[in-house]
Amino acid sequence: MKRVLCIVLAVTLGLALAGTAAAAAEEHDPLTAIWPKDINEYAKEINPGKKTVDILLVVDMQKDFVDGALGTAEAEAIVPNVVAKIEEYKKAGNPIIATLDTHEGDYMVTQEGKNLPVVHCIRYTEGWLFDSAVSEALAGYENLTVVEKPTFGSADLVAIMGDYVAQYGEPYVNLEVIGLCTDICVVSNALVQKAFYPEMPISLDASCCAAVTPATHEAALDTMAMCQINITNR
Repeated sequence: MKRVLCIVLAVTLGLALAGTAAAAAEEHDPLTAIWPKDINEYAKEINPGKKTVDILLVVDMQKDFVDGALGTAEAEAIVPNVVAKIEEYKKAGNPIIATLDTHEGDYMVTQEGKNLPVVHCIRYTEGWLFDSAVSEALAGYENLTVVEKPTFGSADLVAIMGDYVAQYGEPYVNLEVIGLCTDICVVSNALVQKAFYPEMPISLDASCCAAVTPATHEAALDTMAMCQINITNR
């Protein structure tokens, strides 16, 4: 549904703008430099009242990262905080995006598999599923988008956030990031979003994140803070 909305907005933008902007909109490619810029300009026209939207990004809260193949005590400890955060956004009716780290049977011959030789999050296995408490919190929520991603950062997530940027404009889309692992997929996606949408406020709740080790958790928080991502509850 989000991808369809992205295409519709891009086509509409193509009718509204001329020249290279129209060409970029027709391609609706989130990885071109001109597309985010022009769609953000279009948002100024459709959101003159500067209405805001608060979005929660829940990164890879899956069994294999909580108590499975790559689980840690720190990951298990944040589950109640993550559930509480989800419930907070649900109560307000705000959008929630949840990612699923998703690998195939050839994982061990991929670059990630060669560098991290621990089989995990293979599609449709138990470890690929959301942690049970997180799954229960997300179940049935109408304003939920689930994104499968084959690697650390998600290009599809750039397009999905582009839908919101198109509706509201970068300064009025507030993104909060939580999940696992702070030092790999969380930091990757936070920085990708910052790269494409530099005027979009991004925050991260440290009490809802965990890393491979406590030391790398702190290092990742330092990196994100230096990149102007607002760290809360550290």
